[in-house]
Amino acid sequence: MNKSSDSTGLEVVVPVYNEQAGLAASVRQLHAYLSEAFDIPWVITIADNASVDRTLEIAIDLTYELDKVRVLHLDEKGRGRALKRAWLASNAKVLAYVDVDLSTDLRGLPPLVAVLLSGHSDIAIGTRLAASSRVSRGGKREFISRSYNFLLRRTMGATFSDAQCGFKAIRADVAKELLPLVEDNDWFFDTELLILAERSGMRIHEVPVDWVDDPDSRVDIIATAKEDLRGMVRVTRGLASGRIPVDRVYEALGRAPFEPPKPPTFFSQVVRFAAVGVMSTAAYALLYLLFASFAGNFWANFLALLITAIANTAANRRFTFGVRGRQGAAVHQFQGLIVFGIAWLITSGSLLELHLINPRANTTVDLIVLTFANLLATVLRFVLLRVWVFRSQRRAIDHTDLGHLEAGHTGAGHTEAGHADSAQGQQALVAAPVAATASRVSAS
Repeated sequence: MNKSSDSTGLEVVVPVYNEQAGLAASVRQLHAYLSEAFDIPWVITIADNASVDRTLEIAIDLTYELDKVRVLHLDEKGRGRALKRAWLASNAKVLAYVDVDLSTDLRGLPPLVAVLLSGHSDIAIGTRLAASSRVSRGGKREFISRSYNFLLRRTMGATFSDAQCGFKAIRADVAKELLPLVEDNDWFFDTELLILAERSGMRIHEVPVDWVDDPDSRVDIIATAKEDLRGMVRVTRGLASGRIPVDRVYEALGRAPFEPPKPPTFFSQVVRFAAVGVMSTAAYALLYLLFASFAGNFWANFLALLITAIANTAANRRFTFGVRGRQGAAVHQFQGLIVFGIAWLITSGSLLELHLINPRANTTVDLIVLTFANLLATVLRFVLLRVWVFRSQRRAIDHTDLGHLEAGHTGAGHTEAGHADSAQGQQALVAAPVAATASRVSAS
């Protein structure tokens, strides 16, 4: 079994499935470009995942025709599976992949790799959605792509712009840590890798690319979209429950802040909480008026208070009490809902008492009473948030963030050997020269 040498700087993987028509031309073009553009040692790996046409045969022929070209054959389908196998088996410093159709202009590859070789970034991705990107594709694909990435940003807090562009690279030490956590073996692989990387404190660099749609693309858009949505739900649950150990990766490789953030002073907390409270009260009043027009006073109060309570907890968590990151966010929201329940009892009780005293009170009077009751509930909210919800976070913030700072990248070099050895037994790399095509395939 042949692997890239220890001195290899870059390995470019080309995942393929039934690509007999365009494989040879694309690999020759990629090989010519790498020979011209890169001075560092590089290798191309054709990752064939269970093709049933002549793809494997053509790939093996290319290893005789071109130097620095190898073949990895898998008996199971899945682009993500092929990339994981190839990347985990590699000894190259930087691991990349490109789609076999070369829809992305290869001139984007040097800036993609440079930021990883320098150590500036951990992952680099091509983006078709940057202002300076040049893209040619149909309106349907454009709409679906933008909608999907918009959904990722709004529902999962992603900050990267293009999850699906088949033009990415990753540092090998980062890959060794992250790839075992990625469960998807197909088209959601890219998205899951980027989400976990971002949650683990990795720096993701984006390169605007020139991209021309492949009219022969055989990707089932509807089926892929469904799988992506299921993947988003699965990853969200895994992160919320703590099943996916991104904190461990953060401690090993995450880019912690140079100086741990200091918790705000009590006076600062009061000022910030008051500002959040004013905005929450105004939002509550507007929502109450909106819901009261069709839901009745009590339901309008409940819905308006619930929505503002969730937003209020999130805002106070970050700005008032200085809690950063998503760890513990679900627990804090749950505790915040308990506080909401207490506040709801106060405001609903005031509304009930008002109508016992004055059954004919109109909406304006209701709003005035509820506003004062809500202000009282806001004061109680501050006390409970400070002494209960975020108490442990305020005590632990200095120790936790300082620990992350000290960890830095010290754990980066301790995991490569173990993962590489375990991945070695999973690979079947076919490289020229080998005795005969039949024996080479059977050896794979």
